[in-house]
Amino acid sequence: MAGKVVPGRVRADADGEVVVFLIGMRVNRWRSVRSWLPVFLAMPRMLKELARDPDAGLLGYRLLSGGPRFFTVVQYWESREKLYAYASAPDRQHRPAWAAFNRRARSGKGGVGIWHETYAVPAGAHDALYDSMPPTGLGAAYGVTMPGRRGARSAPVGVA
Repeated sequence: MAGKVVPGRVRADADGEVVVFLIGMRVNRWRSVRSWLPVFLAMPRMLKELARDPDAGLLGYRLLSGGPRFFTVVQYWESREKLYAYASAPDRQHRPAWAAFNRRARSGKGGVGIWHETYAVPAGAHDALYDSMPPTGLGAAYGVTMPGRRGARSAPVGVA
């Protein structure tokens, strides 16, 4: 998520509850390509689908690599309800990808591992501060604002 540097200190402009979803995979056996490659390729399709539908609730995401075997996507969602609705919708990319993973997992003998964690952080229990950074993390998902007194809200900063 490259972007223009916002000079000075700003905060993420996230008011209410913040929903953070972490999802990742680990390649356990490189030779088990049939186990891990479909998992690896499914996530970009889901992210593209979500990017085309702002009403789905995904506000932003960041791809992370923990070395050659470990891949993670940090996602920011409007609500748990929208996240769960997407995950369970039969006409969206996630449900068929999840069913296919489970079919392959039964015969794949652990060639790939997957994980996810969902955090619903209550209003007032999160903070995100940036200094001379492009919009990142919560700031990229919610926009940024000048940091008044701690806990005080102010007008969003224009980000190109």
